[in-house]
Amino acid sequence: MRIGLLGGTFNPPHVAHLVCAQEAWAQLGLDRVLLLPVHTPPHKEADGDPGVAHRVALCEAAVAGDERLGVSRAEADVPGRSYTVDTLNRLHEARPEDQLTFIVGGDMAASLPEWREPEAILDLCTIGVAAREGVGSEQVLRRLDSELPGAAVRIQFFDMPRIDISSTLVRRRVATGQPVRYLVPDAVAGYIQREGLYT
Repeated sequence: MRIGLLGGTFNPPHVAHLVCAQEAWAQLGLDRVLLLPVHTPPHKEADGDPGVAHRVALCEAAVAGDERLGVSRAEADVPGRSYTVDTLNRLHEARPEDQLTFIVGGDMAASLPEWREPEAILDLCTIGVAAREGVGSEQVLRRLDSELPGAAVRIQFFDMPRIDISSTLVRRRVATGQPVRYLVPDAVAGYIQREGLYT
């Protein structure tokens, strides 16, 4: 199977995450896209973290009923900071027949040379890059070609509509009693309300 992996904190998952997953699925010819919530959020995203169990449950609620999408616990079940190369190695060992595509934004793709073991990452997967305003495909390829020769053949771009929604915005709106319907799937809004998250 051709599996897309969309990593993140998902604190909480929102419609822009799902549109990104859908567009990668449609444009890159993937069989399935899995949300890949991290165990420990990066410092800037740790604000109001309800814990990994809640974030996994929120992701499961977000994709419920859509057979194109799913959730992987490959990072959620490993305490501490996640490194993409380690996650890809674990997934490859579990299902060596799967073809993996790691989905990132243009800014993240341009920083690939700074990741841990970038050459090994490119051996284990294709990089699916959401093309957005601000970081063009030529800019990404130029940077990668200069620092990771041959990387360009492992990069696939797909178009992502601009959607200005962030998890920070959703958390802030919940905390101030503003509605979040249509910013997150109804099941995610229901879970947040039921569990009293972000208040």
